[in-house]
Amino acid sequence: MPIAPTQTIDDEKLSPMLQLIKIDPEAISFLREGDLIEAKFLTRKPKMVYFDLGKFGTGVVYGSELMNAKDILKKLNAGDAISAKIVLTENEEGFVELSLADAHQQKEWQGIKEAMEKGEVLTVKIKGANSGGLVADVKNIKAFLPVSQLAGDHYPRVESGDKQEIINELRKLVNTDLKVKIIDFNIRSEKLIISEKETVEEDLKKLISQYKVGDVVEGVVSGVTNFGVFVKFTDQPGIEGLVHISELDHRLIDHPKEVAKMGDEIKVKIIEIKDAQVLLSLKALKSNPWEHAGEKFKASDTVKGTAYKFNPLGVVINLDYDLQGLIHVSEFGGLDEMKKKLEIGKEYQFVVDAVKPEERRINLKLPKL
Repeated sequence: MPIAPTQTIDDEKLSPMLQLIKIDPEAISFLREGDLIEAKFLTRKPKMVYFDLGKFGTGVVYGSELMNAKDILKKLNAGDAISAKIVLTENEEGFVELSLADAHQQKEWQGIKEAMEKGEVLTVKIKGANSGGLVADVKNIKAFLPVSQLAGDHYPRVESGDKQEIINELRKLVNTDLKVKIIDFNIRSEKLIISEKETVEEDLKKLISQYKVGDVVEGVVSGVTNFGVFVKFTDQPGIEGLVHISELDHRLIDHPKEVAKMGDEIKVKIIEIKDAQVLLSLKALKSNPWEHAGEKFKASDTVKGTAYKFNPLGVVINLDYDLQGLIHVSEFGGLDEMKKKLEIGKEYQFVVDAVKPEERRINLKLPKL
C-alpha cells in the first residue's frame, strides 16, 4: 500500500544515501559513477578499507579493487586525502564503492594530456630497448620512444641495417636519462609515444634558418647506414643532414659504404628543408653520365662490363663512363642458369641491345657464339 502524504518514515531505517537525499536533495546530482572524488582515509579492515566522503557518506574499497590499490594504500595514514573513482554510488550496505587504482591512473593520464598540450620537456630514464625503439616510464605510465624520434646523437648508425646490431646500439642507452616530449597518446589502448628529437627541434630550426634549398655546404660523414649517409655541417656541427642512398650517385648503389665512409669530408647540396630535417644530395654535384649515354654507347656495340648485382629482372652491369646496363634473365633461360653463367665482380663481354638515356636504361644481351 502506498504511504500516505501525512505518514513519515523513521530516518534510521533509511540508507545513508537516502538520508542524504532527504537532507540535501541536490547533493545526489553531483555523485555519478566514473567521477573522481576526494576521499579521506578512515580505517582499514582485513577485507575492506573505509573512506570519509564528507556529505556523500562513507566510501569503501574492497575485493579486486583492494588488491589493485595495495601499493597506494601502503602510503596512506588516517586523515590522508586521496582521489578516488566512483564505481557504484550505493551498494547493498549503503556505501559508495570506490576505485583508487583507476583514479590514480586517470589523474596520471590527465597529467600526460596537460604535459603534451604545454609542450613540456620531461626527463625519463630508459628502461628497455627493442628493434623499434626504447621503452621508458612517463608519470608511471609505460611510454615508447621510436627510433625515428631519437635525436641525431643517439640514432643507431648501423651500416648493415642488421636488427640485432640496432638493438645492441639501442641497449647502450638503457639506464640513461633522456629529455623528451610527449607527441601522442591514447588512453583506451594505453599508448604513449614520446620523442627526443622534438626537444631539440626548435634550436635546430633556428640554425637551419641560415640555409636554403640549393645551398652547397661542406660537411663530414657522421654516420653510414644501409639507407643513406649522415653528414654534419662543417661550419655548423649542430646541423646533421641525410643523403639518401638514391641521392649518392647517378648509378645504382647497393650500399652507401661504396661511396662514403665515416670521417670523409664531402660537399653536398641541400635539396629539401622540412621543419628540422635537412635532406642533402651528393649526386646533384656530379655530372650526369646519362646526358651523354647516347654518344658513348650505340645499339650493336660490343662492350665490356662487370656483373654488379642480381635482381628479379636480370643482372645490373657496371659499364664505362659511370653508366650501368641490364641484361635480362630471359637471355639465360632462367634465374639459376643466369647465376651459373655470371659471377658478381667478374668482367664479361656483352652486346648493346638498346640505349634509352631518357629512361636511364641500357639494355644488354649476350654475344652470339
